Formats: sequence, structure tokens, C-alpha cells
Amino acid sequence: MAAMQPAAQLDEPWQLGTLTVPNRVMLAPLAGIGNWFVRLQAKRYGAGMAVSEMVSSHAVHYGNAKTCTEMLRIDPRERHRGPVSIQLFGEDPRMMRSAAATVAAAGADAIDINMGCPVPKVRKTGAGAALLEDPDRAVAVARAAVEGAVRAGAQLPVTVKLRSGLRAGDHSGFDLAHRLVGEAGVAAIAFHPRSAAVHHRGQPDYELARRLVQSLPAPVILTGGLSDAEHARSAWRATGAAAVMLARGALGNPWLFSELLGGDAGEPSRAQVLEELRWTIERAVEHLGRPRATRYLRKFYPWYLARLGLAPAQARELQQLLQSAETLELVAQALARCENDLPAPV
Repeated sequence: MAAMQPAAQLDEPWQLGTLTVPNRVMLAPLAGIGNWFVRLQAKRYGAGMAVSEMVSSHAVHYGNAKTCTEMLRIDPRERHRGPVSIQLFGEDPRMMRSAAATVAAAGADAIDINMGCPVPKVRKTGAGAALLEDPDRAVAVARAAVEGAVRAGAQLPVTVKLRSGLRAGDHSGFDLAHRLVGEAGVAAIAFHPRSAAVHHRGQPDYELARRLVQSLPAPVILTGGLSDAEHARSAWRATGAAAVMLARGALGNPWLFSELLGGDAGEPSRAQVLEELRWTIERAVEHLGRPRATRYLRKFYPWYLARLGLAPAQARELQQLLQSAETLELVAQALARCENDLPAPV
């Protein structure tokens, strides 16, 4: 693939519709993960914009209490550090228009529509990657979101996150991207150049992403496979994308944002990793209360443990302690022992 040198640098601002994004490194929508404090963490380390976890347009339309109070929460601390986008999914244009209006009223700076989720329980509803099979409906859903995404008479930018297609060799996402911009008024496309069939496996087709950048009259945000700074920079330069969107590579590794933006490229110390994990625990308590946070945080621990530089046996032992801890006090004790290189209690 011939390299393309973008006109800008990753730390420079760019325009998303009427919205100025302060730099070109973003946090991707992470299903079941990307709540306000995960987005705030990314922004603390420099992310210019963050996208929420996937939120059901049906649940928003019908006013589901948990959805509207927890999943649509935008904390003032994250707002002060850059724009916030809320990602919606759904297959019904009427529901999407209603949900987009609610999200706009809740204070989102932008709205993203998920048309790439490969998970069967989402696809079987006609949402996510299933919309690649029904491009007319996809355009109608996106157009409805644009119509609903208005606050105080001003149009919020609407983006769509797409896969390249449903299966290997299928480029339906590439074709749909052009219709979404030309017919629905979408402001940008977040493009994951892997098929839905492979989920997160295999090499992304960055050449296809480059072709989309060259042919689409709107910004393309590159995502997929950007697990380290060197790879992210290389793919960004090769494709000429407007921005990069970090997903799984940023889990437990917010330092990746600062590294891409010219900050410290060194590995964080054990003390720094533990400090960041403790910050995450405090925010989870703030978000959910102690009992729910105790359970919720169990999916977070492995991401941080992988960066502690522990011997395999010690890592397994600490992982078992954290996953079985019934209180956060026990979690704090286990982390303190790890920090001080003390053996686990017998």
C-alpha cells in the first residue's frame, strides 16, 4: 500500500460538521464499557473526542429508566475536556428520530449510529451490521437520526460506524458509506475495514479504507486493529483518514492516547497502573454505588493486570483474588499487597 501523508498531525484540530474536535485521536464506542468515566479517562490522557457505549434507540424512545439515567449520563468533567458523542443502535427510523432528539436534548455534542455490530443478538433485530444487508433502511435510519439531532435550532453532526461488509470480500459497507453521506446527510463515517464475520480477528483492509478516504466527500475516522501507537500512526498515514479511533487497544491502557499525541512513550510503572485502576474503582463507585460497582469492575481488572509486569503465577493469584472479592475493601487490600510485592494471604 502506498503511504499517504495527511496534511495535518494527530494533535491538530479538525472539523466534524459544525463541531471542532481538538485533535485526531478518539475513543471508540465500547459496548457495555464506554460509560462517562471511561470516556473521561480517555480524555484525561488526551483523547479529543469520545463515543459512548452502544445505546438502544428503542430503550431511549420508551424512556427506560436505567438507559436514560445511566447510559445517557454526560458528566461535566468529561464535557470540559472535549466533545461527547452518544452511539445509538436500532432499525426503526421513527424510533431513531425520537431517540436522537432525546440524546440531543440530553446534551450530546454528536450522535453516532451503529451499523457495524456483528453480535448475533443485535443483528437478529435488524440493527448493527444487519443494516448492511438493507441499505435502503440504513439510509432511512441515518436520515431520521439527522432529522432528530437538533438542539436549539442547531444541527448536531451525525456519524455512522460501519464494517466493510458482512463477510470476506463483501464491500457493502464501502458502498453504503457513500449513500449515507450523499442521501442521509451524515457528517462522517467511522470505518472498521474488517467484515462482520471475523469480528476482531484478521488484518484490517486498510487499502479499502484508503479508497474510501479518497472517494468520500466527508471525513473518514479509521478504527480496527489499532492496538499500539506505531500501528495506529502507520495505518493513519497509509489511509489518509481524518482521525483514528482507539477501541480494545485502549482498555486498561489510556497511556496510548498520550503517546499518540506526542506524550511519554514509555511503559507506565506498576505504581502508575495501580493508581489508574484505583481512580477507575472510585469512579465506578460514583457511577453505580459500591455493591454494583464491586461486580461491574470484575471485567476491568484483567486489562490492568496485564500491565503490572507480574510473574504468571502471581498474576493468576491476583486475578483470582480480584474476581472473587466480595467487597472493594478486599480489592484494595489485594492491590496494596501487589504494590508492595507482598505475598497473598494464606
